Amino acid sequence: MSRPHDAQRPFFPFGNPFRMISPKGSHLSSKLIAVLNNFEETLADRFRKLDPKETGDVLSLTWMEKAMKSLCETHGDIKNLISTLELPVCDWDDKWIDVYLDISVKLLDLCNAFSSEISRLNQGRLMLQCVLHNLESSCPEQFIRASSSLDRWRHHISSRNPRFENCGSILDGLKESLDLPKVKNSAKGKVLMRAMYGVKVQTLFVCSVFVAAFSGSAKKLLELSVSDTHLWGLSFTNLLTSVNSSIRNRPSSGSVAIFKEQEAVEANVKKLAPLIRSGEGTVEEESVRSSVSSLRGNVDHLSQGLDLLEKEVDGFFQVVLTGRDALLCNLRANGPASTQMQKNIVER
Repeated sequence: MSRPHDAQRPFFPFGNPFRMISPKGSHLSSKLIAVLNNFEETLADRFRKLDPKETGDVLSLTWMEKAMKSLCETHGDIKNLISTLELPVCDWDDKWIDVYLDISVKLLDLCNAFSSEISRLNQGRLMLQCVLHNLESSCPEQFIRASSSLDRWRHHISSRNPRFENCGSILDGLKESLDLPKVKNSAKGKVLMRAMYGVKVQTLFVCSVFVAAFSGSAKKLLELSVSDTHLWGLSFTNLLTSVNSSIRNRPSSGSVAIFKEQEAVEANVKKLAPLIRSGEGTVEEESVRSSVSSLRGNVDHLSQGLDLLEKEVDGFFQVVLTGRDALLCNLRANGPASTQMQKNIVER
């Protein structure tokens, strides 16, 4: 996204911001076609790289990290495309400003929900580390503490994050924004609108998968038909089909989260918990050691994945936020004529 000093357009333009450009005709030159094709071919390659190689490998934290990183790269590409097209800053009407701000707020809200869930999972990870610390001793009292900590962890991890209550409606609103605005008499505008469609599709797809992974519900997975006139259309359709079917057809394990690192930890806890209840029989030490070792390895794997994913989610948050900053900077650059518009934004 554009930073405030870049003087470039933010994402998700609506209405017709190109009414001042190329008033006669909108024929795409070979140069513009090459620019657009390069963008779409790069996007197609990104979709192919995200397509899982085998069923069950979709929803891992590693895959989610790659998906968010890929999304940030696409947003960077659209910024470069805007620069290549050399689109001048022109006046935007209030309606377009309202729509852009609404969509960027939705994306920021989703990022906040994702970050909130990552923090909640990290809290659970700390609880498990306390369990592992207690189990380093063979003292019966430590086993009692560990058992109590596991109970608290199960209660914590099975609770629902209230941040996700509105995510479904947010995704619905973003899907409504996929319709392309009509851009007349602007070849550059049409190139940008077509490229923007690809950005919006990838953004909605990645966000819908994240909501499914963190909420444990596949209800809001994206369903979308994309025309094969887009160079990335087929690779996206293959990716969408593969990811959605893998999520919906996954064996039910009773896990709250869908991604496999969390499921592995929950399976370890389910096996370990009855072994360390000291009041219910003799502790099988070898079984305990084996289960503790497995849990420690899976907790470390979960911890690493959450840390890397948190970094990528924060990066996307900054991408969206700097786009809003760019919009405000462009409005200020327009001078006194935009004073009322800036006032309206501040009030909102």
